[in-house]
Amino acid sequence: MLPLSASFVQIKFDDIHFYENCGGGSFGSVYRARWIPQDKEVAVKKLLKIENEAEILSVLSHRNIIQFYGAILEAPNYGIVTDYASGGSLYDYLSSAESEEMDQEQVMTWAMEIAKGMHYLHSEAPVKVIHRDLKSRNVVVTADRVLKICDFGASRFHSHTTHMSLVGTFPWMAPEVIQSLPVSETCDTYSYGVVLWEMLTREIPFKGLEGLQVAWLVVEKSERLTIPSSCPDSFAELMRKCWVTDPKERPMFKLILTTLETMSNDSKLPEQCNSFLHNKAEWSCEIEATLERLKKLERDLSTKEQELKERERRLKMWERKLIEQSNTPVSSSGMLPC
Repeated sequence: MLPLSASFVQIKFDDIHFYENCGGGSFGSVYRARWIPQDKEVAVKKLLKIENEAEILSVLSHRNIIQFYGAILEAPNYGIVTDYASGGSLYDYLSSAESEEMDQEQVMTWAMEIAKGMHYLHSEAPVKVIHRDLKSRNVVVTADRVLKICDFGASRFHSHTTHMSLVGTFPWMAPEVIQSLPVSETCDTYSYGVVLWEMLTREIPFKGLEGLQVAWLVVEKSERLTIPSSCPDSFAELMRKCWVTDPKERPMFKLILTTLETMSNDSKLPEQCNSFLHNKAEWSCEIEATLERLKKLERDLSTKEQELKERERRLKMWERKLIEQSNTPVSSSGMLPC
């Protein structure tokens, strides 16, 4: 194991020429920029302070992990400097018209690339890293359409802690993460299942629901994203395994990679998957119906809560009246004769 105080290049703030803001990461805004001495286009995440993200990135090296160049340590201009991915985030790509042309080969390739990057973090990196905030916004697309996992602001070296604070975004968060319970690397497995669902459906997970509503539905009602009935069985089964409530029952990424390899050898899968991907109009109503059911469930709960609060208010009011009456002296005119 490497020492946790790994060294990295310190980049001068004046050596960076900033262009436009290209999105927000955890704990900071991300800008497209040019690293002047290297004449290199880069992405810079501006931070209020440098914590452990630079330390983590400095020990990582993998085709599907964003390349780290160094950090800006000149207060108050802290920042993380990485490779710039011109294709933007996977989230943005899946929201674009271009994504409508995705086929089984593209989905399988990208599913493999994310899984390879995550397997590296958990099992092959110099120090095991739990990402803790894997989602489509934290996966970027390079000019040659390779996916790279980025934004390690919520990540931890596994040896540091098995607990986590409430970071991340609720639709991608495992139940134990939402509850701030001890976590293992399979919290990333849960998130991976959500990203896979995004690629297959090109939908926003739990669209239209507030974060705390999603948290309640996932934890208290054991709700999961709707897998359309026409989704190929092998993909559906993999997503369900990723979303199992018990973290110990979820597959590690080594097994996920083996599963994807087996699926890629299934001669029937391309036709099944392409039919599913290109006939969204036939199954999108299933997702919409579930969302309406969940919204009604939440509304009903809210109504019950209001009714209980009103009942509690009335009980307290009656209690006060009884106390007031019991403390009121009886007048002489109201006394019984001797």
